[in-house]
Amino acid sequence: QVQLVESGGGSVQAGGSLRLSCAASGDTYSGVYMAWYRQAPGKEREGVATIEPDGYTAYADSVKGRFTISKDNAVNTLYLQMNTLKPEDTAMYYCAADPMRIRYGSAWSTSIRYWGQGTQVTVSS
Repeated sequence: QVQLVESGGGSVQAGGSLRLSCAASGDTYSGVYMAWYRQAPGKEREGVATIEPDGYTAYADSVKGRFTISKDNAVNTLYLQMNTLKPEDTAMYYCAADPMRIRYGSAWSTSIRYWGQGTQVTVSS
């Protein structure tokens, strides 16, 4: 069992930055695949960034070069550094964890086992 609690969301102007955090608990934290997803009003939830147990990272094309996913196993925390934010980044951001790989090629898992409660990010123009 893995419990996830996000923080760090808020409102920012376009071009600004935010860092999201996800505090994880559970014995398997270091061995799970983790990711950030987001869901904008009226849209489907989409994968944003993922990090694998060996440290490999992958990103959605829409955030590549602007967002950075990282984790600190010592404090069981996942991060998402978001720079050069755009209004289209406005969404609820969710932390995700799964014992299986979350991204296969360009496809993102639709059967994530563990979710956080989400944190809102709003970017104004």
